Amino acid sequence: MSTASYDLTQKLIPFLDRHLILPLLAHLSEAELFPAEHIARAQYELVKETNMLDYAASLFESAYPDEEVPGVFAAKREKAVSESERLQQEAQIVLDVIEKPEVAQALRQDKMQNLQYLKDNYKLTLEQISALYNFGQFQYTTGNYSGASDYLYHFRILSTNPDLLLSAHWGKLASDILTGAWDRALEELSSLRETLDSRSGPAQSLTSTSSAPLTARAWLLHWSLFVCINKNVPSGPQTFLEMALAPAYLNTIQVSCPWLLRYVSAAAVLVGRHRDDVVRVVQMESYQYSDPVTRFLTALYVDFDFEGAREALGAAGDVLEGDFFLGAYAPEFVDAARCLISEAYCRVHHTINIEQLSDRLNMSRDEGEKWIVNLIRDTKMGTDAKIDLKKVSPEFHSAHL
Repeated sequence: MSTASYDLTQKLIPFLDRHLILPLLAHLSEAELFPAEHIARAQYELVKETNMLDYAASLFESAYPDEEVPGVFAAKREKAVSESERLQQEAQIVLDVIEKPEVAQALRQDKMQNLQYLKDNYKLTLEQISALYNFGQFQYTTGNYSGASDYLYHFRILSTNPDLLLSAHWGKLASDILTGAWDRALEELSSLRETLDSRSGPAQSLTSTSSAPLTARAWLLHWSLFVCINKNVPSGPQTFLEMALAPAYLNTIQVSCPWLLRYVSAAAVLVGRHRDDVVRVVQMESYQYSDPVTRFLTALYVDFDFEGAREALGAAGDVLEGDFFLGAYAPEFVDAARCLISEAYCRVHHTINIEQLSDRLNMSRDEGEKWIVNLIRDTKMGTDAKIDLKKVSPEFHSAHL
């Protein structure tokens, strides 16, 4: 199958905000997996409903080079400028108060007490405080994600409106992702998960017939890919793996989005933990989702098929390279997977034919010899192996592996 046939973008899109979809489409455009005109039109359809009007106009020109840019963009731009000025003025009234040193010092953890203080001393109402949310949301629609993050942060400090607070959570997470503020995004991801879990409760999260908690968790899992399957967040794969294997979230994956098992499987290989749990789930769900990444695990640990694992690993490397999130991990994944093949192979063979094992690792004999010698030297396998340099054939005391 072609790399395009394994692309998950169309499955991910329904669980993402339109602004988060844009980087995925840009990746597809660069990878040339699909016709350029199709990607350009999809980008335009996303952006035309935002206030990124200049960007929308440029995308229209790319998508429809033989047509004139619709005049509606000029009217929309004028309206957006007017609305921005109004919302900023309303939000500034609140900022002028809360940025006063004496106010910042007076505010406490108790939001109700803070609201009463602001009302008594500065005549600020809950409705006025919502201006921070309104302007933050508007900034987001214009593509000013840094500004959106700031305004939504200030709003959350003061507001007690549960629905707007939850919306602000999502907006700030998206804004931090799109500005590459990864430390803040990781904190926001954890905070949003706590909020969602507290709303559903441990019992309801697994047994409720309501689709709302399930949908929210599915969205969070997809959004977490931007933060966790990310080279800029060293702890990311481990964080994603632990969240995905938590009962409520694992149930969500099985019911709503089994394609996320690609990322669960890749994280298990990269992190080197929870392998048995992941293999069990991947085997159980193989009837509704499988790809070379998941098949690598089942071939190696369910079927004990080293040839099948070799073939799956070869295909998995290509799949990962074409994946928006996993592309940067492809070399690391292949190396870790080769370690797993070597360890599994050495468990069932007392004496290893390096030429044969090299073939299992998709390597030439010379490459395999160097790689295996380095593996034995750099890992605990070195204490359990004796190498005959003439035969280039290590002997393992498999009982200790």
